[in-house]
Amino acid sequence: MATLIRSTGDWDLAEECAQDAFAQALARWPVDGVPRRPGAWLTTTARNRALDRLRRDAVEAGKLREVAMSMPEADPWDEPDAVPDDLLRLVFTCCHPALSLETRVALTLRSLTGLSTAEIARAFLVPERTMAQRLVRAKNKIRRSAIPFRVPPAHLLPERLEAVLAVVYLLFNEGYAATGGEVLIRGGLSAEAIRLGRVLAALMPDEPEVHGLLALMLLHEARRPARLDAGGDLVPLEEQDRTTWDHPRIEEGLAILDRVLRRRRAGRYQVQAAIAACHASARRAEETDWPQISLLYGQLIRLVPGPVVELNRAVAVAMADGPAAGLALVDALRDDGHLTGYHLLPATRADLLRRLGRREEAVVAYREALSIVGTDAERRYLARRLEELA
Repeated sequence: MATLIRSTGDWDLAEECAQDAFAQALARWPVDGVPRRPGAWLTTTARNRALDRLRRDAVEAGKLREVAMSMPEADPWDEPDAVPDDLLRLVFTCCHPALSLETRVALTLRSLTGLSTAEIARAFLVPERTMAQRLVRAKNKIRRSAIPFRVPPAHLLPERLEAVLAVVYLLFNEGYAATGGEVLIRGGLSAEAIRLGRVLAALMPDEPEVHGLLALMLLHEARRPARLDAGGDLVPLEEQDRTTWDHPRIEEGLAILDRVLRRRRAGRYQVQAAIAACHASARRAEETDWPQISLLYGQLIRLVPGPVVELNRAVAVAMADGPAAGLALVDALRDDGHLTGYHLLPATRADLLRRLGRREEAVVAYREALSIVGTDAERRYLARRLEELA
C-alpha cells in the first residue's frame, strides 16, 4: 500500500491493486507454492496491476512514461528504514502530517487495520456518513496535493507519533470493547495493538507516552478473562471474579507505569494507565480508590477535554461522592447534546437513577440505551437491568 500510494499518488488505486494482488495470491499460491519472498511477490503483482490501469486510463503517453519511471522496480522492503515492523511502518507512513490529526488516524484505521467506516465513526462519535465523507475528502486531498507517502526517517518519527499512538489506542479499544456486532471482545485486535505497543516501546524507549499506552493496554487486557460469563454475557467490573485476572500482566503493566511516571512528563495515556492501575490494584471492588480515580479524571480532562472523559469522571464522582453528585454531571452532559446517540450516556444515567431509587426514570433511561446500543452482549446486560426494575 505504501509503495503504491507513493508511486501513483492515488489512494483508491493503490488499495484496489493491493486487494487484487492478494486475490491472485489466494488463487495461485495453493497451486504454485508460497514464493520465497511473499512481500516482494505481492508488491510486484500490485505494481503491475497499477501500471495496467494507468495504461488504460492515461491520456498522454508522456504522462504514462513519467508515472512508469517513478514506480520502483526494487522490493521496497529492501530499503533501510527506522521502523522494524511491517505493519507499524505502514502506520507511520499513512499518518502523514499534511493531513489533520483526526483524518490521518481515521484513514489509517480504515486502510490498515480492517476496521469498517461504521466502527471508526462510532469511535469518533460521528455519523457513519460524516466519516465516509471525511475519508473521501482525505483521499482527494492526497491525490490533488500529491502528498508523498514514504516511510519516514528516524528523526521524523516523533512528529507522527501522536497519530500513531491514537491508531494503536483506537485499535485496542475496538478489540477490548467492540462498538457493534455480536461479539463484545475481539481478542485479535487487542492482541495486535499490544504487539504494536511493544514494538513502539522498543523503537522509541525515551517517549513516555509510548510506555504509558503500553501499560494502559496491559492493565485493561489483564481483566479480559473476567469480563464475560460462560454464556458470553457482560460482567460489570464490580462483579468480576478478580482471581481470574491475568496478574502477571498486571504486574508488568504496573512496573512499566511506575518507571514512566518517574520521568514526570505525564500525558493522556499515562493518566489513563494510572486510572486502570487503581482498578487493577484493588483486591476487592469495595477497596477501589474512587476519590483518587476522580482526581485523575480531572487531570485527564485538562489534558484531553471531551464529553466521554467527562462521562467517565461523572461515574467516578458518583462512586466517590454518591450517585446524586454523579447524576448532576451526567444530566449536564445530556443537556449539552454532545453525546447524543452514545448509548453509555443513558446507560450510566439509568444506573445512577436506579441506585437513587428513581425507578420510573431509570426504566425510561434503560429503554433509551437499549434503542441505540451496538453490541449484543451489552444489549442483553441492559435488558436484564430493565427486567429487574420491571
